[in-house]
Amino acid sequence: MSSLSDRAKLHARLQAGIAELGLAPGAQACGRLLDYLELLARWNAVYNLTAVRDPAEMVQRHLLDSLSVAPFVRGDSLADLGSGAGLPGIPLAILDPDRQHVLIDSNGKKTRFLREAVRTLELANVRVEQTRVEEARGHYDCITARAFATLGEMLTLGGHLLGEHGTWLALKGVLGKDEILGVPAGFVVAEIRPLAVPGLGATRHVAIIKRQHAQEHAA
Repeated sequence: MSSLSDRAKLHARLQAGIAELGLAPGAQACGRLLDYLELLARWNAVYNLTAVRDPAEMVQRHLLDSLSVAPFVRGDSLADLGSGAGLPGIPLAILDPDRQHVLIDSNGKKTRFLREAVRTLELANVRVEQTRVEEARGHYDCITARAFATLGEMLTLGGHLLGEHGTWLALKGVLGKDEILGVPAGFVVAEIRPLAVPGLGATRHVAIIKRQHAQEHAA
């Protein structure tokens, strides 16, 4: 696609952003991330997977925004709920090929794109599930969810997927007190951390959520 033809500039922008985030990806990661972005741009022309069209903006709003949560990811398995076009799941999977990732979405055109991305990019550590979040099964060490609902709604729909000592990472803009207080019983917002996404002026936060165990209730 012509708008992605100048990969050198995009590569430099991506590398600078990744360095600013303090990440140390493998030698092939930046190239694979741009391959993913190019595939997304091609499919977007037909399937309208994202409203972001400018390649430089896609580097910031899709790749760097997704990777900004990487320092908080824990464990050997990750489920990305409401994955959409694979954000943040695919960038995180490219960054860490040793962790198993499951991309969960109920939308057929989006999961078709995700499966094509997994095939084209040869992402052996990624599996795609086309299902509603509440109908998904399994337990995961880490769950990511990129603002597809309120914290309470997310946990009500997908809380059963979080492992006993797992970490739920909800990527949000501004988090109000009412939304934090709306977290259902059995879960606790352990921390809210600002995310400094290189080149992105918008306010971003990650809510780090854990299961609340019986002894914590007693305390």
